[in-house]
Amino acid sequence: MVPPIRAHLIGVCGTAMATLAAMLRHKGLDVRGSDQDVYPPMSDFLAAEGIPALTGYRREHITPDIDIVVVGNAISRGNPELEEVLDRKLRYCSLPEAIREHFLWDARSIVIAGTHGKTTTTSLAGWVLTDGGLDPSVLIGGIALNFGDHGSSYRIGKGRDFVIEGDEYDSAFFDKTAKFLKYLPDIAVVNNVEFDHADIYADMNAVTLAFRRLVNLVPRRGLVLLGADSEAALALKGGAVSRTQTFGTSPGADWQACDLEPAGGSKSSAPRLG
Repeated sequence: MVPPIRAHLIGVCGTAMATLAAMLRHKGLDVRGSDQDVYPPMSDFLAAEGIPALTGYRREHITPDIDIVVVGNAISRGNPELEEVLDRKLRYCSLPEAIREHFLWDARSIVIAGTHGKTTTTSLAGWVLTDGGLDPSVLIGGIALNFGDHGSSYRIGKGRDFVIEGDEYDSAFFDKTAKFLKYLPDIAVVNNVEFDHADIYADMNAVTLAFRRLVNLVPRRGLVLLGADSEAALALKGGAVSRTQTFGTSPGADWQACDLEPAGGSKSSAPRLG
């Protein structure tokens, strides 16, 4: 019997990294990780998923039985575990590369992007497909209360659709391009485009270029959905090779929301995505 692939995640307590760890374990990999600070809620999440989380970064954590190391984007040169990986020339990758390799090549990838509203829109899209009986997989940069008994940041389905929150932040210390460029979009949703992440994008033109590249990845038979209430998002239409449609409250949108009435309340948090 072939032993399972052993994966070690450096920076495992970021929300996205912990979610990836859980998804890899559900796929049959032997998963563990480490982080500088291991505490609730992510320590509880990892414990419930049966994933060991080592406290602190130590070269001894990189044991000889490890097959692949996933390097979180909060990890930089000088990290003892990363230095050990590089010295020993172990196989390593970024979080988005791991997601692509293990989950997206055989899926219909639905990438939800935009400066604002990604988590909410990903949760909504995932729930609509789930409730519609398509049994999608979902990866969210937060906790959706209607997935699992106590809410969850992911869902593993048997259907072909994979709904994923597409973050425009960089991928890893060795890859400063946007995470969403690795997600093989069949459908790309861009809610809006505004200047953000001044630590990695010099100006609005640099932000827009990342989103233009995302739109340009969608195949001819795919679909690009653009937020009609964002001028910069609408401007992406000219770069699409696929079909494009628009949505929002603006007159002329292909999908227009009307007679909106705010109701109820919500609670949210912004954990480290890592």
